[in-house]
Amino acid sequence: MSATVSIEQDLGTYAFRSMGTTVKLIGPGRTGFGRAAAAVERIFSRLNDRFTRFRTDSELSKVNGAAGRWTRVSPEFAELARRSLAAAEQTNGLFDPTILPALLAAGYDRDFDEVIAGARLALHPPEPCGRWRDVRLESDRIMIPEGTSIDFGGIAKGWAVDLAAERAAEILPWCMVDAGGDLRVAGDAVPPEGIQIAVEHPEDATVELVRLRLAHGALATSSITVRSWGPGMHHLIDPRTGAPADTGVTQATVWAPRCAEAEVGSKVALLQGEEAPGEYPSVIAFADGRVVVAMDIEEEAAC
Repeated sequence: MSATVSIEQDLGTYAFRSMGTTVKLIGPGRTGFGRAAAAVERIFSRLNDRFTRFRTDSELSKVNGAAGRWTRVSPEFAELARRSLAAAEQTNGLFDPTILPALLAAGYDRDFDEVIAGARLALHPPEPCGRWRDVRLESDRIMIPEGTSIDFGGIAKGWAVDLAAERAAEILPWCMVDAGGDLRVAGDAVPPEGIQIAVEHPEDATVELVRLRLAHGALATSSITVRSWGPGMHHLIDPRTGAPADTGVTQATVWAPRCAEAEVGSKVALLQGEEAPGEYPSVIAFADGRVVVAMDIEEEAAC
């Protein structure tokens, strides 16, 4: 998913790498833009360092390493864990933060660039999921059940987008923070014509499925083609099977007021298959070539 900002004013754009993707800040390029850009990058850097599973010194790795024991965590860790467990409850486990063992078994056991360089199939059978009910969270303490581990993944990125957009909107009249297509528009002075967002084809990024007009809120996309390393091998685990999802949906784009919420919604929509359209304001691309738009393309900005 890409953003096309079609408004008549001077804009600033700042881009950097974090959380395995390119993050962009777009907003009025007047006084304060540099300060807003620095704030956005600091938020992403802090949350990436805290929640990455690819560093042994991250807070996430330390919590996973203490599985079976109570561990004190930072307020940010406790808040994201609370949000993740609430999402698991609300979706009856279709969103599941305890999928990490299954993700590792599927072959996503290293940074994605290294996975692609090694390009191999899974070495292990699917791992069971569903242990989120056994995670205990009390104030600033958490206990992960022994024998499992957690990965916040997309919801951590969506939450970073939300925090960054809200912080930047305290400095700028309006802004958009876009982290690899998961984005949030914030501020009190968004141009009335909004920001045009192109939802790309899951198999060909040069082809647009639809173009949306966004004046506030967030969009997130889940796709089985973006982080894929072999036939049927990708990073979107179906907690019901413990294996990469195979539901007939190749890509789901969902609108929600906040990006963390849209992230959860896009994954659930992809896992719901034929039941997905209508459950969320969404654009669903199916493996058979169908595209179902379950949102008003011109008016979704008012949701």
